[in-house]
Amino acid sequence: MDISTAALMSLVALAIVVIISCVNEDLNVGYLAIGFAIIVGGIWGGTNGAAVLKGWPLDLFMILIGVTFLFGIARTNGTMEKVTAYSIRVCKGNTALVPFIIFILTTFITTIGPGNIAGTALMAPVAMAIATRVGMPAFLMTLLVVGAANGAAFSPFAPTGIISNGIIAKMGPTLGITDLSGLAWKIHFNSELAQGLVNIGGFFVLGGWAWIRNQKGQSIDIDELAPRPEPFDKYQWMTLGSILILILAIVLPGLPAIKPLVKGWAILNLASNVGTVAFILAGFLMLAGAGDSEKAVKAQPWAVIIMVCGVSVLIDVMDKAGGLNALVKIIGAISNPTTINGWLGLITGVISAYSSSSGVVMPMFLPMVPGLIKEVGGGNPIALISSINIGAHLVDTSPLSTLGALCIACAGDHEDKARLFRNLLIWGLSMSVVGAIVCFVFFGLLNF
Repeated sequence: MDISTAALMSLVALAIVVIISCVNEDLNVGYLAIGFAIIVGGIWGGTNGAAVLKGWPLDLFMILIGVTFLFGIARTNGTMEKVTAYSIRVCKGNTALVPFIIFILTTFITTIGPGNIAGTALMAPVAMAIATRVGMPAFLMTLLVVGAANGAAFSPFAPTGIISNGIIAKMGPTLGITDLSGLAWKIHFNSELAQGLVNIGGFFVLGGWAWIRNQKGQSIDIDELAPRPEPFDKYQWMTLGSILILILAIVLPGLPAIKPLVKGWAILNLASNVGTVAFILAGFLMLAGAGDSEKAVKAQPWAVIIMVCGVSVLIDVMDKAGGLNALVKIIGAISNPTTINGWLGLITGVISAYSSSSGVVMPMFLPMVPGLIKEVGGGNPIALISSINIGAHLVDTSPLSTLGALCIACAGDHEDKARLFRNLLIWGLSMSVVGAIVCFVFFGLLNF
């Protein structure tokens, strides 16, 4: 395979960024990726630095800023905490229902917008305290919380889903994709199905079923398990209303029965995507005094946003230099339209176990989808996209990831933290292989 110097150097630059992201989590490789992009583009690609910076994914960046700021307000003004507390009380002291309530609640919270990291940060302290009180091993509770958060991470309202959909939108015309809204929900469903099956299955097989059977007939004072919070104040009701409007403004216009009715409405210009709606609603909440904008800005996941956008700049340079095509040919050489899904699940899982799933792995692999389909002579783009996304996120139960680390940090004092770390590490790393099998079966053989 012939490869130009520019393509080779772009691959070398990407490899350095990936390796550094694996060995040094404190270093934001987004900034590093931009620096490498300017060097590669300037020296070997014949492109000046200003042109390289035009590769910054502005649309994706603005959507992420709008949505994460709105939910930053919801988190910092106490709205999401009260939603969590009231939801936990649904089990009414029936301890056997706790695992199901935790899984459903984490799924719901992640889906409506905060995302998997914020959802886990919100749920882990509550879930681990409850696990201690009802005698559930922290390992099992981690499978529930992280599994639910990652399964729902590809919601069109959540940061990870926005990242995925933003990258897909750029290559949509190449793939012949026109219904981006329908595609977003299909990818979300695929993630829920695959990750739910693996994590809930792991929960039951590794002791969860035995624990539930032992809870038969047992109950606990719900006010002890989850004390009743103060009622929502007017600002929190405003926040809840804003979140509901955000969901309706994005979901309703895309429904077949609604689409003809709203076609041509000028207001749709304001609601062109989830980011624009979020900016409008966040502005209303700020003017109404419903949130502290300074705290909300600090609550935004800036590190991940910069990482995603920075790596996207380097991938843009790679694409123009021919490096992306070279990487596609390497993966295509060992694959066919059926096995490509398993290979993508394995490769993304191995890299993601030591690196950022949404910040490095997704921006690196998703742009390869059109080239991979051409290289292997076929394939379902939704299946390939789902394989990349699921393979990259199944491993996040590992304590090397933010989600796994949050759960360990919140585990009860009675837990053997070293043993919990080891068990989660074994489970997380094994998910790279499990993810490959799941992606091969679901998206290769069954063609979901």
